[in-house]
Amino acid sequence: MNLELLESFGQNYPEEADGTLDCISMALTCTFNRWGTLLAVGCNDGRIVIWDFLTRGIAKIISAHIHPVCSLCWSRDGHKLVSASTDNIVSQWDVLTGDCDQRFRFPSPILKLQCHPRDMDKVLVCPMKSAPVLLTLSDSKHVVLPVDDDSDLNVVAAFDRRGEYIYTGNAKGKILVLNTNTQELVASFRVTTGTSNTTAIKSIEFARKGSCFLINTADRIIRVYDGREILTCGRDGEPEPMQKLQDLVNRTPWKRCCFSGDGEYIVAGSARQHALYIWEKSIGNLVKILHGTRGELLLDVAWHPVRPIIASISSGVVSIWAQNQVENWSAFAPDFKELDENVEYEERESEFDIEDEDKSEPEQTGADAAEDEEVDVTTVDPIVAFCSSDEELEDYKALLYLPIAPEVEDPEENPFGPPPDATVQAAAPEDALAGGDKKQRQPSSEGGPAKKKARTTTIELQGVPSDEVHPLLGVKGDGKSKKKTAGRPKGSKGKDKDFPFRPKPYRGERPSFPIEALGSSGPGGGGGGGGMKGRAEGGLATAGSLVSQSYKHDIGGMD
Repeated sequence: MNLELLESFGQNYPEEADGTLDCISMALTCTFNRWGTLLAVGCNDGRIVIWDFLTRGIAKIISAHIHPVCSLCWSRDGHKLVSASTDNIVSQWDVLTGDCDQRFRFPSPILKLQCHPRDMDKVLVCPMKSAPVLLTLSDSKHVVLPVDDDSDLNVVAAFDRRGEYIYTGNAKGKILVLNTNTQELVASFRVTTGTSNTTAIKSIEFARKGSCFLINTADRIIRVYDGREILTCGRDGEPEPMQKLQDLVNRTPWKRCCFSGDGEYIVAGSARQHALYIWEKSIGNLVKILHGTRGELLLDVAWHPVRPIIASISSGVVSIWAQNQVENWSAFAPDFKELDENVEYEERESEFDIEDEDKSEPEQTGADAAEDEEVDVTTVDPIVAFCSSDEELEDYKALLYLPIAPEVEDPEENPFGPPPDATVQAAAPEDALAGGDKKQRQPSSEGGPAKKKARTTTIELQGVPSDEVHPLLGVKGDGKSKKKTAGRPKGSKGKDKDFPFRPKPYRGERPSFPIEALGSSGPGGGGGGGGMKGRAEGGLATAGSLVSQSYKHDIGGMD
């Protein structure tokens, strides 16, 4: 894909709906990787669904948490994914294998987390009613960031574009700029309204390009600042915002705001309805309002890092907004003519001859003479859109796409190992020498070595209440949406009643029949839904865990 050809000369923002992504479960949060090739979606049943955004298909499903996933962030190289759930647990995942590297348990719910833009060992966590925490993954240590007022702990925080500074904001409108390495105060200012009253800071977001950032405040105004001016003003400065964006007619409060990939546009999602407002940053004018289904509430918004595409979440479904692509072939060939109906073509004389006898030989001058020069077709130029302004080369170790495991006929067998007969014959003499310890010598039904249990670290924070409830769980609204965000279903409740066949958990060794048997059971093949879903889930996981994933989903039920 040549990204340079995607640059449009007109508007560079989405104009209409372009379909939806159904994650089976209710989607709560989403985030693109650095290149926009993969979209990670956190669901209410604790799963993380990774979509291949080019094919619009599910590339992987990670059974990450038991409780709903409330925040997600990709590492810079795309190999790791950090997630937070409403039960106060932060986990780091290996995207390729789906394994959990380590976990952190916090005393209060996690409102937001963010990976360091350059250092993949650092994660910024914003617990509820607590000062922000900077985690170091390699040694499981943490640093509590300083705050302006110890009595006001409703603090939000964010890394700047390159992770050199951390910006924090509290409920009194005070913004602190801290050095990431030393946690020293570099600059500070207070966001005030027209009457010098302060307003609470709801979120801080940075653009991927340039030095601009936005602050979403409780007074329903989005303020855009220049980070260089903030650092120049120093402590207790009084910088003026570049733009103030708001809905003057409806006085709309904003749920989620972010920049476009090139930093030229700002999108804000309404907290009242499924509506997206898009402004041009340089002028501050409203250029587009995208309306979703009436009556739905917006949960999250993410702008594609490279293309004019927006993903928004409402009612548990991911909606995609994009530009209307009109085919204009005359742009490639000026003499191209579009035909409304078939026209009989008149062949010119010698048009399809191998050699045109009537053609005269032109003299090779200028561009024609240059055709004999050797053209370099081996050197790969870096894609400018994938490189930062201070980088010359792409990261060749980056994970842009996920391989999808093929569907295996008999998932009980290890598709990448030796055949079962060879395994038994090779193990026989060893068993005789080792005293016949058959249990240890039998090939694992998982198709690979046992997974290493992730290390869990408890983070102790002084003076933080432990009885807080995450805002996702205490959301006001209809009882239906409240039930859906309560975690994974237990037993045969809800949708499970529709399935006439539900296998019971078996505590002994796993049965040796193929997984298709589960799908074909039941009167009239009614149990096929559960079996096929489980089999599809297993096919998306790594080849070694085909059996275990399918078996778990068939037993535990699908949400």
